[in-house]
Amino acid sequence: MSAPVRIAGPLEAFFTRRLLREQGVSPNTIASYRDTFRLLLGFAQRRLAKPPSELTIAELDAPFIGAFLDHLERDRHNATRTRNARLAAIHAFFRYLALNEPSNAAGIQRVLAMPTKRCPRRPVDFLNPAEMAALLAAPDRATWIGRRDHALLLLALQTGLRVSELVGLRCEDLVIGPSAHVHCRGKGRKERCTPLRRDAVRVLRAWMHEGRGRPESPLLPSVRGTPLSRDAVAYLIARHSATARRQCPSLAKKRLSAHVLRHSTAMTLLRSGVDRSVIALWLGHESMETTQTYLDADLALKEKALARTEPLAQRQRRFKPDDRLLAFLGRL
Repeated sequence: MSAPVRIAGPLEAFFTRRLLREQGVSPNTIASYRDTFRLLLGFAQRRLAKPPSELTIAELDAPFIGAFLDHLERDRHNATRTRNARLAAIHAFFRYLALNEPSNAAGIQRVLAMPTKRCPRRPVDFLNPAEMAALLAAPDRATWIGRRDHALLLLALQTGLRVSELVGLRCEDLVIGPSAHVHCRGKGRKERCTPLRRDAVRVLRAWMHEGRGRPESPLLPSVRGTPLSRDAVAYLIARHSATARRQCPSLAKKRLSAHVLRHSTAMTLLRSGVDRSVIALWLGHESMETTQTYLDADLALKEKALARTEPLAQRQRRFKPDDRLLAFLGRL
């Protein structure tokens, strides 16, 4: 009988050889997978009373993985989508194990057979024009931080960039001229250019003149000159949304995030009559079907469809054929 295989070696090879060298995944994917296994190994250390470097593949069986996923939801209060994202990272590692550790094939297949958990699909949150105006007016533009935050919020609402794309922008990515646009490297290493309106060009031109950063410098830096973190963006959105609620009470019912600003861009384009294929291109979606969620969330479009239907209280008109044969068949 072969000795139990420890998980340390295969896990290190999974990150260094499979993800980095062979697949060349993005830093965001590496960070997501890293966090998953830090949580999993920490849970295993507490549950099995063994250091992570001593854990074996056989100990991380399907019941144990299931207990870990339940721990994420019950103890850490993670959403179902987060649970499924953690399971996806675990599945990726076990697919690697299936090719390199055939002696544990039965247990590996049981883990790979674990399904993702279904979750309710709620309509996306987005801001209407009054709420967007209140949020943009919240930063104090008499200060450097306020001008930076105003530029960030305006850029996010006009372009719909993801938070990772926003914080990754450099000064050279902003092109100001007759065809002003911002260039970004998005999800899946896809590059795209998004045009800017005149108000955004005016604000960003003033911001660039004030900062006078080098081409490789962050476009929207922290006070130390480094790129903003995701947490910093979440904090400034929460802070300014609290200020905006005093002028626009409807914001009190919404929990704002960078992704809600992205949804707001999509809804603005949709209500302006922009085709779904253009919206998908604008936002950098992999598939046009992703934009279907915005159609589901737009109550105004549904109300327009309802207005075209006849009220139920009215007598419905029905076509009656004149031909005697058709009338005879209709009475059967």
